[in-house]
Amino acid sequence: MGSLVDPAFVQAPEHRPKPTAPEAAVGIPLIDLSPILHSPIPAAGGAAPPAISRLLAEVEAACLEWGFFQVINHGVPSELLDNIMAASKGFFALPAEEKRQVRRDDVNPLGYYDVEHTKNVRDWKEVFDFVVEEPAVLPASAEPGADEFLPLRNRWPEYPPGFREACEKYAKAANELAFKLLELIALTLGLPANRLNGFFKDQSSFIRFNHYPPCPSPHLALGVGRHKDGGALTILAQDVGGLDVKRQSDGEWIRVKPIPNSYIINVGDIIQVWSNDKYQSAEHRVSVNSVGERFSIPFFFNPALYVMVQPLEELIDEEKRPAKYNAYNWGEFFKSRKNSNFKKLEMENTQIYHFKKAV
Repeated sequence: MGSLVDPAFVQAPEHRPKPTAPEAAVGIPLIDLSPILHSPIPAAGGAAPPAISRLLAEVEAACLEWGFFQVINHGVPSELLDNIMAASKGFFALPAEEKRQVRRDDVNPLGYYDVEHTKNVRDWKEVFDFVVEEPAVLPASAEPGADEFLPLRNRWPEYPPGFREACEKYAKAANELAFKLLELIALTLGLPANRLNGFFKDQSSFIRFNHYPPCPSPHLALGVGRHKDGGALTILAQDVGGLDVKRQSDGEWIRVKPIPNSYIINVGDIIQVWSNDKYQSAEHRVSVNSVGERFSIPFFFNPALYVMVQPLEELIDEEKRPAKYNAYNWGEFFKSRKNSNFKKLEMENTQIYHFKKAV
């Protein structure tokens, strides 16, 4: 990426990284998921045993106050994370020409890329993306116009050895965790545990490898600029600190301290819309430094491309709690966001506030 910061990386003055709140002083909630390792998630919240009732209360509070939380005792074997982190580091250590053999393009957004943009400013990172279920295809019953979307097929590199196997094994375990978290969130909304599961038939979830090299001017650039995740949930593994979350209570940027064998969870825009604004998708970013590199692996849990996203009818009361959003097609939204990541545009990419109803 060069020894100097190209102007394309430079954030506007108001968005440049500044000191964050100390890691030890404050932090996002830490939630122990062991109750659901020992007992099944109940079909309805009223049937939950005491330990799971307490867990639901913690998840609800974290979603309300932060939109972010960390989980431990989550059930994903540590060796699977170790293996996929090693695969990620091995891939990014390859020569540039080798990585570019699986470079993504404007037709297929999967694979390697090193010139991604967030809010039209280039990120100080390189990435590799692959979908959890391949191919991510739209079935014949999709919404009108859905045939515009092409099947998404993974681009697997030849090296390092065992790369694809490590990715696929980890994806299966992370996907199982995602469904458990989805069911807990459904229960906190007063819905049946499996109420949201059907949206994820033919899911468009994907996993990303992020590599943030040392940056000579970390006060000017960001690994990823401020943004909110457009999908339903994100499950993040990180090796060292760098993730900053904007605290909803006061807008303060908080550095999330890594905890061994934990995951950072955040609700995305889709959960915000489904919940009719009960839960908020939180803004976050990634800071870089001049001395060390950082690796992270987010799992973006996304519904099928043909899903129409709108507030859930059970949570709507036209007199007391009217729907705050118009329906939108997830595939169109996803395509728009991917296009804006691929190249700098002259306008802001699609956001959920574009579908907000006038009050």
